[in-house]
Amino acid sequence: MPSVLVVDDDDDVRMVTCISLSKVGGWDVLEASRGREALELAASARPDAILLDLMMPDMDGITTFRLLQDDPVTRDIPVILLTAKSRVGPTQPWDGLAVTGVLAKPFSPMELPGDVAALLGWSAPGA
Repeated sequence: MPSVLVVDDDDDVRMVTCISLSKVGGWDVLEASRGREALELAASARPDAILLDLMMPDMDGITTFRLLQDDPVTRDIPVILLTAKSRVGPTQPWDGLAVTGVLAKPFSPMELPGDVAALLGWSAPGA
């Protein structure tokens, strides 16, 4: 069963995301509320994927992603950014980064596991 690390500083969003991925997706879910915690957990638990909030205090998602990429232990873990910021314009903060995908918040908890699976090339939940 795949494992996914959910990183979000908003307790409610993190809880809904974790419930969605575990109950609807059927995946093992780990959670972190800060970038530094995510780095440590990713290195020790080696999840199959990471859902990473873009906007967090102390260490934002872009900085966290770059540090994950700098570590040989975590650089191959696929990362999907979660963002409530949908910027209009030709560039995005994640342009040029090797992220697996970007998903917008708010999301449908019933559709999230399918969206994640599609980005990762995994079998659809329940399939």
